[in-house]
Amino acid sequence: MSKKIYIESLGCAKNQVDSEIILTIAKEKGYEVTKEPKEADLLFVNTCGFIESAKEESINTFFSLKDNFPNAKIILGGCLAERYSKELELEEADAIFGNHDLSKFSNLLDELEKADEQIVLAPEYPDPDKDKDDRNEFLSMPRSCYLKISEGCNHRCNYCAIPIIRGPLRSRPMDNVLAEAKRLISEGFYEINLIAQDLGAYGTDWDGKSHFPELLKTIAEFEGNFVLRLLYIHPDTFPLEIIDIIKNNKKVLPYFDIPFQHASERVLKGMKRTGNREKYLALINNIRTQIPEAVIRTTLMLGFPGEEREDFDELLRFVREARFDWMGSFLYSREEDTPAFDMRGEREHKKAIKRATPWKAELEELQSKITEENLERFVGKKYLALVEENIKGEDLSIARIYSQAPEVDGLTVIMGEGINPGDVVEVGIRKVRGVDLEAILIRKVF
Repeated sequence: MSKKIYIESLGCAKNQVDSEIILTIAKEKGYEVTKEPKEADLLFVNTCGFIESAKEESINTFFSLKDNFPNAKIILGGCLAERYSKELELEEADAIFGNHDLSKFSNLLDELEKADEQIVLAPEYPDPDKDKDDRNEFLSMPRSCYLKISEGCNHRCNYCAIPIIRGPLRSRPMDNVLAEAKRLISEGFYEINLIAQDLGAYGTDWDGKSHFPELLKTIAEFEGNFVLRLLYIHPDTFPLEIIDIIKNNKKVLPYFDIPFQHASERVLKGMKRTGNREKYLALINNIRTQIPEAVIRTTLMLGFPGEEREDFDELLRFVREARFDWMGSFLYSREEDTPAFDMRGEREHKKAIKRATPWKAELEELQSKITEENLERFVGKKYLALVEENIKGEDLSIARIYSQAPEVDGLTVIMGEGINPGDVVEVGIRKVRGVDLEAILIRKVF
């Protein structure tokens, strides 16, 4: 009887790709993947270490699994394990595994079979030219997947721990990315979500120039029934050429995920960003002028050192003018080893976060109204939708149209029967329900 592995994947989509690679390696080593932790002989917690709340969730998840399933071996992996591999005193873990070179997970499994004490393995970065992705295990909804085109980041924003955890930018060889894209299309994936810390930075570690437009245009010209969604593009180095590519190729969804973080030039400068409200509004206007159907999502940060009420008022003004379709917000986390860590002490930090917490609620209330108003433009129109799941006992299905990215945005509720998860269908939007859309089934496309 083969052993079973269960993985709890926390954090971002990039972490999910890592989890899928880990599961694929485990399968090659004879493990069976299970979705039930109670069945597992080996538990793997793929952690997030980006901000304090994510670290707390990671540790709590680890101990919950350890307490509930004490007979299984358990590994703490991912960003938290990588960041603190030499400092963690977590004797409850059978192994601690960093995420720089996932191929070494095979070696870890071999060692785990015979080890009598905890294993700590945090290997160095692999040679990017030898990079390949042979995932055959996917954690997304049917016919949707993520395609990671690079690792690490060179922007070095003052608040961000990602370069500490993931290292400098390392773009995957273009031939490898294109080969993986072709494979995913041939295997029937309809929605391919391109991800990186910053898509626009792809290839800048080679010669200082963004090669993302070239990559995007090449994939978009492949044959097959698929669409591309772009997730995460830094606003200060946004490659404007992609607007024209998206405008002229229907295989690239007009969906832009641009984490502006703030609008006050003073706060942005403290973050080591070069934008301001006027520059960011000009980018948004450029996108919407050329692509009227464009959907724009952003992420905003509150409580950064130096932020005052007038800075927050400028951010509110920015959000009113930008009228984002979707927005996420979070409170600044004081992360050791980042430049922003020394901008204020812990006592001042707690005061600032306490002050910024109601600002966050005010901002989200404003955006909620804008989102609902923006959704009205979809009513009465027809769109293709990717079905994610059926509602048991009802003739209802949950799906997403082009304006809805996996997990982070609203959903489309389809009234009708005879469709299954993974189907691409044409729907007619008939009304807005909060942040979701209600639709009727018109026909199954493929």
